[in-house]
Amino acid sequence: MGEASESMREALGGAANGAATAVTTPGVQTDATGKDAADAQADAMGGKAVGSRAGSKGAKAVPSAATCADLRAVLEARASFYETLASLYFKPLTQEQIDAMAAADFSAYADVNDVFAEGLNDMARYLRHRNSGTRQELAVDFTGAFAGTSAYEGKTAVPYKSVFTSDKGLMYQEGYQEVFAAFKHEAVKRRAGLDWPDDHLSFMCQFMAILSRRASRALEQGDVSGAVHDLEASREFLERHMASWFTDFASLASRLLSTRFYRGVLKVTEGFFKLDGETVADLLDEVRG
Repeated sequence: MGEASESMREALGGAANGAATAVTTPGVQTDATGKDAADAQADAMGGKAVGSRAGSKGAKAVPSAATCADLRAVLEARASFYETLASLYFKPLTQEQIDAMAAADFSAYADVNDVFAEGLNDMARYLRHRNSGTRQELAVDFTGAFAGTSAYEGKTAVPYKSVFTSDKGLMYQEGYQEVFAAFKHEAVKRRAGLDWPDDHLSFMCQFMAILSRRASRALEQGDVSGAVHDLEASREFLERHMASWFTDFASLASRLLSTRFYRGVLKVTEGFFKLDGETVADLLDEVRG
């Protein structure tokens, strides 16, 4: 197993009592590949099919049982952390979520990469001094930056690809169309009742979680071609639709945020995207043999 995927497994895979389970997934995406797709996650999300999942052609040799187990552990770790990020950008944290994150042991994450570790340190140090006003302070900070109620030089840091890739910084532009097409191609649909555009960062993080769990399920069933397809889709989506604009978003958001916690969230996200790009490349090498 490659260095990046090993780091992912050791740090994030052992997060049962850590940050990756401290906040709950918003359940904003529907995996429409079948009844048992994403297992309990799909049941929790509900929704209906939007088309057939794209497949990969050509049979490939199945990795050994031990290798498959290692690869699936990494894929599950990826999915869990993407769900954590989805929740952090979806809405302000509840008191229960804040308390869970404050009690989490972040030590397993120290060696992921420097920016990731720095972000987690910022989050942990802020939560160490939480008080009765912390939830409100975080909610105000979240709403000001990520919900667009505050602006810097006339610009808001709402986390939509279209806003940061269109000439006039508008929603529902080409970036939105590209993300919508990617979701449709992979038979994933935004949950009914959510009116936000598909290119919201939270929705995209959960899309990545769905792809990771699909790849894990494919390996479990001996479908190496399917796993390769899901990993290739993940790599392309991360590069084209997430990492491509996140730096600009984070730069603007950091000017609007006042709490060390949410500045840390930005750093953690940046560090995780870097790690995940390396991890997916490792996983593809391993799966392809």
